Amino acid sequence: MPTKLAITGAAAVAHAMRQINPDVVAAYPITPQTPIVEYFAQFVADGVVDTVMVPVESEHSAMSAVVGSAAAGARTMTATAANGLALMFEIVYIAASMRLPIVMPIVNRALSGPINIHGDHSDAYAVRDSGWIQLFSENSQEAYDMTIIATKLAEREEVLTPAMVNLDGFITSHGVEGVEILDDEVVREFVGQWEPKYPLLDIDNPITHGPLDLFDYYFEHHRQQQEGLKNAYKALPEVFAEYEKISGRKYDFLDLYRMEDAEYVMVVMNSAASTAKYVVDELREKGIKAGLVKPWVFTPFPKKEILEALDGRKAVMVLDRAMSFGKEAPLYSLVKSALYEAKERPMMGTYVYGLGGRDVTPTMLHVPFEDAIKGELDPNEERYLGLKE
Repeated sequence: MPTKLAITGAAAVAHAMRQINPDVVAAYPITPQTPIVEYFAQFVADGVVDTVMVPVESEHSAMSAVVGSAAAGARTMTATAANGLALMFEIVYIAASMRLPIVMPIVNRALSGPINIHGDHSDAYAVRDSGWIQLFSENSQEAYDMTIIATKLAEREEVLTPAMVNLDGFITSHGVEGVEILDDEVVREFVGQWEPKYPLLDIDNPITHGPLDLFDYYFEHHRQQQEGLKNAYKALPEVFAEYEKISGRKYDFLDLYRMEDAEYVMVVMNSAASTAKYVVDELREKGIKAGLVKPWVFTPFPKKEILEALDGRKAVMVLDRAMSFGKEAPLYSLVKSALYEAKERPMMGTYVYGLGGRDVTPTMLHVPFEDAIKGELDPNEERYLGLKE
């Protein structure tokens, strides 16, 4: 039977990793990700898992180690945040290009400078074009579930693409919530035994990993990566449905909250969605048809599902917890692009909020709805919630 525990998001992710029992974990500590690896290292020390734990001298080394491990044929995981992810940057792209199904929880944190250790999504957005699957989680339960789902998805033969599971720094990673932990055997049966397709250590079938790839085939290999992400998009509904059977929890590309007849819709990811749902409920009590769309999947981006959810609404307000300097905010840009084919395009507004871990309050999230109700949205004006005068 499942067990209900009062634990942090970091502990929830570590429990998922324990149940998956990867062959190798290589990681370097960085706030606010450190507790994930600390909890998992304790499982290793206690003999609960038989994972080889590799302490390294930097995040660049951590990603290099997991690339080598995964190429050798081992089920491999790591975890990081913010500046650590930035230091990995070179090897993050290599992991994707080599089609290695590494799973990496990202405890989202602001990128410097000035230095900041609190949560926003600038780290996840910085690597959005690296070729990794990117899943987002509103709370600790979702972070646990998505870690298991990511493993199943990444290792499918037609996908073979690494995956990041994003959870907000401190808000989710260090906040204690009730989390339902599935039975170990149920999880292990769900993820199955990893059987690598082209392991480097299969000496009877020698292959080359990481060759010099100039204009001869570089283009073709990147085209194949795109196919892997297309296949991930096709496989996700099946993986979500399989997970619902063992957990009772239903996931999809999008979490649609009070969207049946919604006219004014907020689009927001991760922990702020909890506050946004509270605001939607407040507005509904006043007779305002408010709704919320929370993407669980950012890459591959669910363009079709976004279009279906938002076509014909009166107004759509997209909130980004990061800035894209000199350009439109990342989530807003993609949502606006998805609505290019809408039969009835809604008014649109773009808002940046919560940078560097700034608190997100209900009062703050009422502002976009108020702008929309007044008809004062401007699709070309980036607005800032909670900015000091």
